[in-house]
Amino acid sequence: MSSSSTGAGFGPRPFGPGRGGAGRSTGPSLSEAFDHLRSAVEQRLGTREPHEAGDVRAAILAVLAEQPSTGAGVIAEIAQRSGGAWKPDAGAVYPTLQLLVDEGVIAAEVTAGRKTYSVTDEGRAEADAAASHAPWQTSGKRDLLGMGPLPKSGVELAQAAAAVQRSGTPEQQKQAAALLDETRRKLYAILAQD
Repeated sequence: MSSSSTGAGFGPRPFGPGRGGAGRSTGPSLSEAFDHLRSAVEQRLGTREPHEAGDVRAAILAVLAEQPSTGAGVIAEIAQRSGGAWKPDAGAVYPTLQLLVDEGVIAAEVTAGRKTYSVTDEGRAEADAAASHAPWQTSGKRDLLGMGPLPKSGVELAQAAAAVQRSGTPEQQKQAAALLDETRRKLYAILAQD
């Protein structure tokens, strides 16, 4: 039996786990769809997420300038401070943490099986400088992704819709769909104004 989906897109497959059995998925998850949507918006607008080595380094140092943290804590704090717009990959954070340890900018201490990182005296100036111009700090009305307020609101709306799809009852999902349809009509009405 052939599938009408190309595998790379969303096709006609439903989102989320399949209803036919535990652990079986019939298509991309809603979070994968959201990530794909955000990537498409960023490409279209010519924006990027701050994922270059310097951005990761500055973000780590900005977090650690305030208090010691584990690697997972650093990742969570960056995601929180960026309003969810950027959650750096562990594959970028942990090697950067090790590099900073090797350079003597931060120190690592293992307590109860968990490695906690803190800024050293030698690294304090660099950490303070990173904190004053952290990647999530923005200028003017532009946000972390380099988008204005409208695309940012759209991304946040998609996150809320994904939460309702993921956790809402069928009735709540129906109400959310009706609200989104009404919002879409009102947005087009704005364009129709003189």
